[in-house]
Amino acid sequence: MCANIVVAEDDAKQAELVRRYLEHEGHAVTVVEDGRTALETVRHQEPDLVVLDVMMPGADGLDVVRILRAERREVPVLMLTARSTEDDLLLGLDLGADDYMTKPFSPRELTARVRTLLRRNRRGPDPAPATVPASAPASEPEAAPDDEVLAVGALRVDPLRHEVSVAGTPVDCTPGEFRILAAMAAEPGRVFTRARLLDELHGFDKYISGRTVDVHVMNLRKKIERAPRRPARLITVFGVGYKLTDPAKNVRHASS
Repeated sequence: MCANIVVAEDDAKQAELVRRYLEHEGHAVTVVEDGRTALETVRHQEPDLVVLDVMMPGADGLDVVRILRAERREVPVLMLTARSTEDDLLLGLDLGADDYMTKPFSPRELTARVRTLLRRNRRGPDPAPATVPASAPASEPEAAPDDEVLAVGALRVDPLRHEVSVAGTPVDCTPGEFRILAAMAAEPGRVFTRARLLDELHGFDKYISGRTVDVHVMNLRKKIERAPRRPARLITVFGVGYKLTDPAKNVRHASS
């Protein structure tokens, strides 16, 4: 999967390392050194993905991702940061970053994260269906086996395709959100502590605490709940953690 990737990194050695690894994967890479140039390049090139350092001159990475999302640009963003403070990392996710890595990081892990984001966000129309004889019935697209799709009421989580839907409507989740949702959908009704959900975020930095889980849950509720401020699916169990339930069953139990 070859892609056009913009790398915004003011550390020349770090930028060169990232560029070499991504080009080895077959991607076309444009390197810029500051936030303002990053914004101009994204607007001009409309790349498939942005690797964005947080600490940059001109405009930092948090400002860049904030502006990109305000402009309704849906390009995936992988943030790089040397910061270990929790608030900065949480803010990056809350502003709309899709994933992040803290320095120092493994270049091989970075390329793996890039592959994951590109798979989830590949763009362009689906190829035209092959023409079939009029007498032959059109074949249905191959569906995932029922036992491989996690279902909690109208919520469906497909771990193989990395897809989520609610009542048939696709829901776009970041990697962290998907990990949490898939774990909870595998055991509906079970109460997951923040520590348990943090285990699902094993790809994230060790400095992240339970507040990271709260941010992911808040964003998931915006995507899967009818009324995020009054959640019916992803419910808080005060003093313990969260659980994923079927709203229809909750209504039946309440009325019985």
